[in-house]
Amino acid sequence: MLRSFIIFSLFLHSCVAAPKTPAAVAAVPAKKWLTLNGQEPGVVARGGFSGLFPESSASANAFAISTSSPGLTMLCNLQMTKDGVGLCLPDIRLDNSTTISTLFPKAQKTYKVNGQDLKGWFALDYSADTIFSNVSLVQNIFSRPSIFDGQMPISAVEDVLGTKPPKFWFAAEYLKTLRFRGITFISSPEIAFLKSIGMDAGMSKTKLIFEFKDPEAIEPTTNKKYSELLLDLAAIKAFASGVLVPKDYIWPLDSANYLKPASTFVADAHKAGLEVYASGFANDLRTSFNYSYDPSAEYLQFVDNGQFSVDGFITDFPPTASQAISCLSHQQGNLPKANHALVITHNGASGDYPGCTDMAYQKAVNDGADVIDCSVQMSKDGIAFCHDSADLTASTTAMTTFMSRATSVPEIQPTNGIFSFDLTWAEIQSLKRGFQRNPANKNAGKFMTLVDFLEFSKEKAVTGVLINIEASLFTLMLKCSITYSMQLEKLLEIP
Repeated sequence: MLRSFIIFSLFLHSCVAAPKTPAAVAAVPAKKWLTLNGQEPGVVARGGFSGLFPESSASANAFAISTSSPGLTMLCNLQMTKDGVGLCLPDIRLDNSTTISTLFPKAQKTYKVNGQDLKGWFALDYSADTIFSNVSLVQNIFSRPSIFDGQMPISAVEDVLGTKPPKFWFAAEYLKTLRFRGITFISSPEIAFLKSIGMDAGMSKTKLIFEFKDPEAIEPTTNKKYSELLLDLAAIKAFASGVLVPKDYIWPLDSANYLKPASTFVADAHKAGLEVYASGFANDLRTSFNYSYDPSAEYLQFVDNGQFSVDGFITDFPPTASQAISCLSHQQGNLPKANHALVITHNGASGDYPGCTDMAYQKAVNDGADVIDCSVQMSKDGIAFCHDSADLTASTTAMTTFMSRATSVPEIQPTNGIFSFDLTWAEIQSLKRGFQRNPANKNAGKFMTLVDFLEFSKEKAVTGVLINIEASLFTLMLKCSITYSMQLEKLLEIP
């Protein structure tokens, strides 16, 4: 049941358009992209659908291909066994992505990699037969589903190529042997390696991509920081067709997790003739508050900002990237609605502003909501207003301001609270909101009376309103005779 639910919920977030008829294609104007070659940005699946399945497992690869755009690129992080067999695994160490540590608990070794000692279980210490016969995959990001752990075998390079991905990307730092057939991209953070395979890659039309690591990290060949190499992109162009960078190279974040102005990196790279691929995209990783927890908004920030577009994404969730590019880009806020489905708010745009405030409702209307909602509460002096709960402690500063007003109302909830019907409207308006989803807006907006809400909905000509009268309000009516009930009936014009 859990497996079906996870898969179904992820499918809901994919919107890869079906192939259009010639007439439909002719009716839709071609999108203009600000990529290096003017073509649509590419979606590169890091180990397939690795946001759900263990990286590079057969299921991850198959689901990536079936749920993403037709031009998908499959990325394999290449590791080599001691007998020269290529494996697709996320890291040179096997302990975080496989079951090897439980099978060989005393077989840890230490190697010096890029000047640092790394301890763990390494593919190069085992034969391919030992690995394929004994070791299976686990999800290497522990916050993700573990239900597939230990159930899927490790994929050899040939296994991934056997899924016939439209394009194939090798991420490698060293190789014993290399065949270029079927390989579209090879990326590496080492200049010497890319230069050593340049002639063969050119003959096979395989693109070489130089990967920038952390700006303060040292590139082994030049012994320079990657931040220094940024200053001479023309030198990178001499041996590479493109560059792969962490997304923060392009849109950096400030200390409060908001976007700073974009760097000139994409423009500089395009000027040098380099394609730009950005990495670090995943639906379940916390990112800038500017995106309102919407991963599609983050993709659009990199391809549909009116200034530049990256040439592709490295992502753990390829259906979402495909959706952003194919369905949501270049819409200028005018997204088509499928099958006339109604968009109904929950406390307005409560992901951007404190819920049930004037600014939350205005943002919801601006975003195209059809129906806006109001959960009705009552103040002590009989003012009906919108708030998601009669208890004000969870979302306001009521506890610090009116602690002495805390009471127990078992008919509403088992714990004490500070309830709207114990505060006057003036007292409620004096409260600040405790909004954490977007700290910059934590105190933005004003409480909205039911009268103001209804007037607002008429003024904005929304399709409809949803009035939610909770059980707590009826409890209050019973306790305080029918006075509040009569006031509410008058407001809502109930016959």
